[in-house]
Amino acid sequence: MAVSAKTEFDVAAPPSVVMEVLMDIASLPDWSGPHREAEILTEHDDGAPHEVRVVVTAAGISDEQRLQYSWTEFTCTWDLIEANQLSEQHGVYTVTETESGSHIEFILDVELKIKLPGMIVKRAQKMAVDTARKGLTAEAERRHGG
Repeated sequence: MAVSAKTEFDVAAPPSVVMEVLMDIASLPDWSGPHREAEILTEHDDGAPHEVRVVVTAAGISDEQRLQYSWTEFTCTWDLIEANQLSEQHGVYTVTETESGSHIEFILDVELKIKLPGMIVKRAQKMAVDTARKGLTAEAERRHGG
């Protein structure tokens, strides 16, 4: 069962601060409610996170996931390597500079291994979008001194 979520929002912090938050994988549990654990397993040559292990709880379902990250100056992309509850996951944050900070587009596509009731899937989608918007905004603005 494929599930997609997308949102766009503005943050009163420059793209460099937003990207710093996204690269700080260890802080994910601090600002992303569904993330219970997050650790970097391997890094790219430049020190950016490459392979990451996370434990996520959404809509009452917990899952341990291994993800592979890739980075550009203004994008954070990840894809699922393995998980218990998901067969696929692809996520992207795209950060664009604005006059007052950053505009962020967040896209998350997942393929579930098991069929879940629509109500639970919708709740998990809303949680992903809300976390991206509220959690990332609050953490980036806090680090920027806002």
